Amino acid sequence: MNLEKDQYVIVEIIPTHSQPEKGMIAQISALKLNGLQLLDRFDYRLKEEFIENEDIKSLLQYDKESFTYVENSSSLLESFKRWVDDFPLLILEDSYTLDYLKDLSNRKELVYPYLHMQHSYDVFSQLIKKYHLEDSNYLVDLLYEAIIQESNKKDS
Repeated sequence: MNLEKDQYVIVEIIPTHSQPEKGMIAQISALKLNGLQLLDRFDYRLKEEFIENEDIKSLLQYDKESFTYVENSSSLLESFKRWVDDFPLLILEDSYTLDYLKDLSNRKELVYPYLHMQHSYDVFSQLIKKYHLEDSNYLVDLLYEAIIQESNKKDS
């Protein structure tokens, strides 16, 4: 995929458990891009009262007014399916993300090869350091900024 020219979506999901049969999607944040141009963003969360995992509940306390809230994971995923259309997906993690998004027929790729990085537990610290980024709760925004910087490197 050519990130400077193609249409694609950077997506992050936050599940309540690493296995879909034991959990649900608590949040999806995504950016729809046409090359490096931002077309739209998707920020949906499960309503707090439907999240039983206290760690996930506390993780999702930021920017509450910026999200659309739904009552179940199924409607969250259905809204995302309609929004994403047939755009290819750049994902952050390939095990549980692929499991939770298995019903989407969209092409799915890890974002890290485009940034010359490997996925690891501290990948966002590495990303912030490598690209001199401001810390953010929105991991998709950090990745978008890193993609722009990678493109700028090619142009220099």
